[in-house]
Amino acid sequence: MKVLRFIQASVWSRLTSDQRIVLLFGPRQTGKSTLARSVIEASGFPWVVLNGDNPEDVDLLTRPTDLKLSGLLSGAQGFFLDEAQRIPEVGLTLKRIHDLFPGLKVLVTGSSSLEIGDQVREALTGRTWTYTLFPIAALELASMLSPVDLDRRRDELLVLGGYPALLSLDNRQDRIAHLKELTNAYLYKDILDLAGLRNPRKLRDLLRLLAWQVGNEVSFHELGTQCGLSTDTVIAYIDLLEKSFVVYRLGAWSRNLRKEVTKKCKVYFVDNGVRNALIDDFKELSLRNDVGALWENFLVSERRKRNAYSGFYGSSWFWRLQTGAELDYVEDSDGRLEAFEFKWGDKPAHVPASFATAYPDHGFTRVGRENWQGFVVG
Repeated sequence: MKVLRFIQASVWSRLTSDQRIVLLFGPRQTGKSTLARSVIEASGFPWVVLNGDNPEDVDLLTRPTDLKLSGLLSGAQGFFLDEAQRIPEVGLTLKRIHDLFPGLKVLVTGSSSLEIGDQVREALTGRTWTYTLFPIAALELASMLSPVDLDRRRDELLVLGGYPALLSLDNRQDRIAHLKELTNAYLYKDILDLAGLRNPRKLRDLLRLLAWQVGNEVSFHELGTQCGLSTDTVIAYIDLLEKSFVVYRLGAWSRNLRKEVTKKCKVYFVDNGVRNALIDDFKELSLRNDVGALWENFLVSERRKRNAYSGFYGSSWFWRLQTGAELDYVEDSDGRLEAFEFKWGDKPAHVPASFATAYPDHGFTRVGRENWQGFVVG
């Protein structure tokens, strides 16, 4: 099944109606190159296509002269650079291309913001549009499937996640094998190479601990003690993993109450399948004791995709008091708070009285199996 990616039309519109460079970030294997090829094929005009994983292409774009760039891009109306993070000083090179060829359509992808992110921000201020392509979202599946059929896919999404290649594999064992290969090849090798880390075992240990703590507040100090790392190193590793689109942090909301937790965070995985590959557990939901964690990671991740794709500019948090009162998820948009509680089973949920009193102008929704599509598709 081929899924039309939600941001494809927007990427095309930006390329054809604006002079800025379009940057497409996201994890490896999420379909960035496929989306770019679809845009190139639909354009109908000539492109120069280079790839940062090709040593010859790296040489072409490493500190090129203006004359060299003119020869390279002569006659082209579009320029596509895949895996741009492999090119030294790529931000400066892209700035020169933008300034030398004002009519050129430029599309750039990167599977990590570790190197290209800072370079681009410094060199290309005001010259870019930036998108993130995630694993396939429920929002995208909903454009092709009926609500009933999407419900039927829900349990598989919770266990195996949404990486595009899974849709082309015929059986469950092949999908599991693909996730294991993806996890080993990308999470460790690419991150270690990009950041120059020399201790993959410590990184693996940290990731496994984070996988087991999904939905819980994390203590960087405790993680460091368990992994044999300093607190500062744990924070640096988690920052690295976040910039590599493996995990992301959710901070604690606080505005009014002295007893609100403020210095804690939760760490979620961009994809449930990657999380399960890390702990080597792909059992059916009926055989698991971590369904609540899977459900929470899935809902928060899918909501994050939905918000990114729909242009939501608010902020996301969890909320808890030191007394234990808590809410799984809170969104703040233009001063309006929307609170959510996630329930896999039939247990009812109510907004804590302390939250309702402190923030009377709020909405509240219990998100369960009966209404999850409204939360992640909307």
